[in-house]
Amino acid sequence: MTDAAGTTESDTPQTLVGVSFDDVFRAREFMTVASRLKSKNELVLHDVVLIVKDAEGKTVVTETVDPQAKTSALSGAVWAGLFGLLLGGPVGWVAGAAVGAGAGIAAAKVIDLGVSDEWVEWFRAAVGPETATVVLLVSDLRTQALVDEAKRFPGSHLVYANVDEGLLERLVEAFGDQPPDAQTGPNDS
Repeated sequence: MTDAAGTTESDTPQTLVGVSFDDVFRAREFMTVASRLKSKNELVLHDVVLIVKDAEGKTVVTETVDPQAKTSALSGAVWAGLFGLLLGGPVGWVAGAAVGAGAGIAAAKVIDLGVSDEWVEWFRAAVGPETATVVLLVSDLRTQALVDEAKRFPGSHLVYANVDEGLLERLVEAFGDQPPDAQTGPNDS
């Protein structure tokens, strides 16, 4: 799990980067770049979130890691139901499925393995209309590889990055962007 400072329980520093694009196709291309960097061991990719905001401000969020309550409930119901069937027959199956579904929903609400829900909400509010924003949660980042790839996306907007000032300047220059307006997120001072 990640704490407010962006570190895991094992104290591996994690980097959170959000980049906005004018269209969803460029955003998806950037997501592909992140996957390629992962395959080349240039970073460890913990989560990718895609936030698409239309002209009216309505957002659609797609996360790659965060468990969804519906899926977790179904999984919990199946496993607990099978266990209940073995122990208590048909009545045990019904009771086990109900308990398992509830446990699955609770687990999905408590366990957030990727970008926290607080950060997703922050990005939803921070990005402009008619944009597609990619949020990456990474560790073991080879910074030069990210800077080199950023150069392929001129005109993109760096929304947030919890990186040192030197890397921030290099990323802003690579994107051909201005520094982000606000570098404080939900848990930053």
